[in-house]
Amino acid sequence: MPKFVIEREIPGVGQFSPEQLQGISQTSCNVLREMGPRIQWVQSYVTDNKIYCIYIAPNEDAVREHAQRGGFPANRISQVRTIIDPTTAE
Repeated sequence: MPKFVIEREIPGVGQFSPEQLQGISQTSCNVLREMGPRIQWVQSYVTDNKIYCIYIAPNEDAVREHAQRGGFPANRISQVRTIIDPTTAE
């Protein structure tokens, strides 16, 4: 199943409280439950003004549907083509 990186522009998100981030996470998980197992949230990285999310989904449309249902921005969706790490150099 394809993996995607979703860039979400949310001004000031790096300053959100743990409770605010928990609320965002709960909303996302609720939508994922409604959509069924065809889409999975792996993890997210919170920076000052963006969240970068890693999802496994059948296609970009499913990622967009999740964002729409959850009321989240999905400013850029990129399919991961391959993964490299330090062991790639060996």
